[in-house]
Amino acid sequence: MPTTKAAPSKKTPKAAAKRQRAIQKEVDREDCKQSGSSGNGAMQAGARRYPVPPFPKQHHPKPGMEHVLDPEPLYDAPFWKGSGKLEGKTALITGGDSGIGRAVAVLFAREGADVAICYLTEKADADKTKKAVEAEGRRAITIAGDVTKREFCRKAVARAVKEFGRLDILVNNAAFQIHSYEFDDLTPEHFDETLKTNLYGYFHMAQAAVKVMKPGGAIINTGSVTGIEGNDQLIDYSMTKGGIHAFTRALASNLVSRGIRVNCVAPGPVWTPLNPSEREAEAVAKFGSGTPMGRPAQPEEIAPAYVFLASPQMSSYITGEILPIIGGY
Repeated sequence: MPTTKAAPSKKTPKAAAKRQRAIQKEVDREDCKQSGSSGNGAMQAGARRYPVPPFPKQHHPKPGMEHVLDPEPLYDAPFWKGSGKLEGKTALITGGDSGIGRAVAVLFAREGADVAICYLTEKADADKTKKAVEAEGRRAITIAGDVTKREFCRKAVARAVKEFGRLDILVNNAAFQIHSYEFDDLTPEHFDETLKTNLYGYFHMAQAAVKVMKPGGAIINTGSVTGIEGNDQLIDYSMTKGGIHAFTRALASNLVSRGIRVNCVAPGPVWTPLNPSEREAEAVAKFGSGTPMGRPAQPEEIAPAYVFLASPQMSSYITGEILPIIGGY
């Protein structure tokens, strides 16, 4: 029989290397497209494009002022159309002067709620939030004070009821956070300030609020991804946020018979005054880059979750839940 010449093998090492380089070239090309389309590979899936790291290096004194951040956080959600989800409701928001608190205040107002804005010393930011609420056609008041003080929390709730005639929604959002690289460097004073602000403040404000809330009321606590995963440089803060998650579930069970729902939003990194006022400038520049989406959230991306949990039309059968919004696992 005639013999045929065998075709040259394509399984040689050189051929394999050539195939791998071809695949690498194609992947590199796609990577370049992705980087060019969304900025450093960060995911853009919202109603508008959001800032991505690196950000300008900056460090601001506590408690942090929103109007000095670069870039300023996006809070006004111009794409959000109100539909009366909170019509006739009233809300009190701690830490409502800036960040998530401001964005929540604006969307609550757009959905028909009057808003009491609690803040520590950031008067300029609080006044801007008040004007933003009023621009939505709703009433707003600002209340300065320290949520670690039980008497202030009682007075804040009483002031909201006096001005608005009722209190339907409490958003516990004020927080204190400063990193500590070494566990041994975490002082009792630092630890105490974190617990007093993040746990005592929530407890005092919730206890004052439930005394005046009617069935149908809602409490929404701000937790954190650190309360789920922990953070080696935020041991005290992680403890308090985990505590807030447990507090949410326990209080929800306790208040079921009174018709008051209690839920929690647990954000990942969000571009607010909190982190630029506690991290060194180099770390702030990279803030949020470690998430799967490659960027921090903007406050207006988190605020809709609070509307969802506050609205009886949207979440009447939801209580005791922790809602993580962390940019992907």
